[in-house]
Amino acid sequence: MGVTIFSGLHEHLRPEAARLYWEAFGGKLSRVLGPEARAHRYFERVIRADHCLAALDQTGALVGIAGFKTPLASFAGGTWADLCALYGPVGGRWRGRVLRLLSDDTDHESFLVDGLCVARDCRGRGIGGQLLAALYREAGERGYASVRLDVVAANRRARALYERHGFLPTRTEKLGFLRHFFGFSATITMVRPLEPRRDWGKS
Repeated sequence: MGVTIFSGLHEHLRPEAARLYWEAFGGKLSRVLGPEARAHRYFERVIRADHCLAALDQTGALVGIAGFKTPLASFAGGTWADLCALYGPVGGRWRGRVLRLLSDDTDHESFLVDGLCVARDCRGRGIGGQLLAALYREAGERGYASVRLDVVAANRRARALYERHGFLPTRTEKLGFLRHFFGFSATITMVRPLEPRRDWGKS
């Protein structure tokens, strides 16, 4: 499947980007950010067009996204104000606390991935690998020596994909009581050292 990877996201693609993100991560976020319609509105509101790479097919349809974090912001992070606007003052505050406990991370050595999503009917066609290669280029241009992501420990398919692309597990983080909110008990941090520029497109 021929796709083109772009840096950033056109405004008219925000609703589709929100849908793709929820399709990929709604399973673990539904108890905190559901119901689905409200979650879509939330992500459409908060996604940062300058913190992602977008894969478009020949028709211009969005078929994949790779979000990332910087010290300034994250692709799908949002703020307390965003949460309160969609879920109310009380609902926004408790959701913000829970989400911050799950992921309040910065890393000055590794480029942090904030979600890699491929449309369900386009999976298995190499789009994820192309987005990863684009992330390596983005990380290198920003001066990072490695790329880092977290994957649910029980998600063997995702772990196998990242291992095929050179990511190595570095630690396992248990969620403790947060498992009741997110439906999984542990995440694995995986890191891929960046290779010479000539190898990025061949991963």
